[in-house]
Amino acid sequence: MVPGSTRDASSYRVTFFFGPESVDGQPDLLACVFNVKKRSWKAGIQISVEIRTDQLLDLRQKMHLAERLSKSLMALGPHERPHYQERIADVFAQAVCWRKLDLRLQRGVTQENQRIHADELTIELDQEASNRVDHVLAYILRELDLAPDPSVPSSC
Repeated sequence: MVPGSTRDASSYRVTFFFGPESVDGQPDLLACVFNVKKRSWKAGIQISVEIRTDQLLDLRQKMHLAERLSKSLMALGPHERPHYQERIADVFAQAVCWRKLDLRLQRGVTQENQRIHADELTIELDQEASNRVDHVLAYILRELDLAPDPSVPSSC
């Protein structure tokens, strides 16, 4: 949890809506959109979460994503691997954006559509992603219907 957090992110119901998609006119930015609902609200909101592609690349390397997923990918046929490798990039971006959204929700949000800019919560996201590698990896494997590799340690 983020130090000084006054809200509980679990009080929100979050659903992935779409993304990642390029942000207009900024090829180095991606955005994912989530629907967010709190029980006390009459209706939900949409929150667009932006992230820089260089931050995603840095997080992939810090999390040793390629190494962690290699055995699961090797279990696929050679003709299937390229498709899954392409999808891994998208699903990884979704997972990281979801972690960034969780950080914002811990601080609380108002009931209005909003955007979390790429330059917000970068340090916190780096720390959170490092602490939640297993959750990010499990999300990717679940979304792609891949079996986990039990020989890879959970923290590299």
